Amino acid sequence: MKKNKISKNWVNKQRRDTYVRQSKIDGYRARSAYKLIEIDKKFKIFKGGLTVIDIGAAPGSWSQYAAKVAKNGKLISIDLKKMDPIGSSIQIQGDFTEEDTQEEIKKNASSKVDIVMSDMAVNTTGIKNIDSIQTGELCKEAMVFAKDLLNEKGYFISKIFMGGTFNEIVAEGKKYFKEVKIFKPKSSRKDSKESFIICKKLR
Repeated sequence: MKKNKISKNWVNKQRRDTYVRQSKIDGYRARSAYKLIEIDKKFKIFKGGLTVIDIGAAPGSWSQYAAKVAKNGKLISIDLKKMDPIGSSIQIQGDFTEEDTQEEIKKNASSKVDIVMSDMAVNTTGIKNIDSIQTGELCKEAMVFAKDLLNEKGYFISKIFMGGTFNEIVAEGKKYFKEVKIFKPKSSRKDSKESFIICKKLR
């Protein structure tokens, strides 16, 4: 009964959500596209011809936006789940945390890249501190991977939760990058503890 009530509340919230409705109009696969759009609007990250790696890409709304604004570039999308194709993007189905998947990404990138972005999060347990720590570990792994693949002026963008590992991730970002910003888009739900870390220019 309780689970049904939660599901019903979620459905009602989705129906009322401006960004869910807008995503259907704009043809994005998820409302999360607007988080990346806001990040780009504020930090002026995307332009034509860029090489972009999207980690934890499914259902594909971040990749859709990247394909749209980084025209004539290269887009590599990775996720555990199979995704519907997005333009001429390269899609890799696999676990990003496994070495084989990371090697496949590097092989397809073939040279230094401009942007590594990650909207990865663990399947939530409902215990916010545990969720924050586990998602924080994914962010750190993506950051370590990104620093070895980005060009000197490259960007790393990732979901980050307020909680146990927040300060540690920011400190690690400052160790690898010259500029580190934290940003919470308006399209992030108010009750969500998520923000995004935007790192620029390798040290």
